[in-house]
Amino acid sequence: MVLSRARNFSCEYFSLFFLRISKKCTTFARKSRRRLTKEIVTIAFMRRIFMCGYRITMARNYRLKDWNYKGRGIYMITLNIEGRVPLLGSLQGGIENARVEYSPFGKIVSDQIEQAFGAYSQIQICAKQLMPEHLHFVVWVESAIPVNLGEVIRKFKIGCTHAYRDYTSGRINTTCTNATSLFEAGYHDRVLLHAGHLRNLINYVHDNPRRAAIKRANPDLFKLRQAINVAGFECTTLGNRFLLDDPMKEMLQCSRTLTQDEIDRKKQECLRLAERGVVYVSAGISEGEKQICRALREAGFPLVVLLNEGFPDADSPHAKYYKPQGIYFEACAAGRLLLIEPGSALFVNKEIETEVYRKDPRCMPNSKRFRFLALNAMINRICK
Repeated sequence: MVLSRARNFSCEYFSLFFLRISKKCTTFARKSRRRLTKEIVTIAFMRRIFMCGYRITMARNYRLKDWNYKGRGIYMITLNIEGRVPLLGSLQGGIENARVEYSPFGKIVSDQIEQAFGAYSQIQICAKQLMPEHLHFVVWVESAIPVNLGEVIRKFKIGCTHAYRDYTSGRINTTCTNATSLFEAGYHDRVLLHAGHLRNLINYVHDNPRRAAIKRANPDLFKLRQAINVAGFECTTLGNRFLLDDPMKEMLQCSRTLTQDEIDRKKQECLRLAERGVVYVSAGISEGEKQICRALREAGFPLVVLLNEGFPDADSPHAKYYKPQGIYFEACAAGRLLLIEPGSALFVNKEIETEVYRKDPRCMPNSKRFRFLALNAMINRICK
């Protein structure tokens, strides 16, 4: 998601902006403590806008901070065909026997993966899966390599682009928006940080055809819907909106001060009530809320979740292909999940602000605390 207020500004502009405000704070510090406080709040707010906007705008090239991409590691790499053109194959079969039948060029790309990464004895390919318009593969860098992993991927992309030019007699497919490359700019990587996750990554890669078949069979449940009115606010939703009509909706909220024993007791109570038909609505903020939401999903009970952030922008090329991950995906396919992301109007609404400050008078505007309390205020409205 791109913050429009930060989208068109460069890093250099904001660096100078912060420097000027900092000097201004120093100049006025002796004159007015109140003004100094105001300036500091302004710096913090603008810095938040800048950092969020920069990171999100540069999301294609974002990498794990302080990670050595020349050293040992296990990665799941995702590359998208420019313009999401289905050049690599076609999805065949139903949900139970879904598979991707590679096109002739898809077979070439599959061979290119083996050639590009097989050129390094330190890299082992653990899994790969081509989808019609994108591909996933898991690689294990067993020992240090002489170049950055991104350089290996860059050479692979160049090799595929050259192979496609040869395959199409020298021209890139005209339906691609980028006339010079077969793939979108950059790549998406997920770094394995825990040993037990390797099997999960491999299963995820191989499970892609089945997940695509599920999404194809349930298009309404996986469609991002914009400007949907929920409790008087415009929201973006994904999933089963009929859950909002359930008469037994209950708010799920847990204090951050709860002990693990208290969370466990609360979890058992929620599971018992869910068996009787209660549909819980939560923002999943505190540790207790996260644990209970997870238990409800795993037990197969319906759930409505409010997101602080999570969906791509409506004009983003990724909006069309967005889908929830992991157990959220299965719950969405079964019609047991509704994800809601409120629009910005929620966080500037006067009545919501009043409710927030009634709970926490010291809460700073635009802080995470403010946004979370605003989400809980909206949940109250949904359940009423």
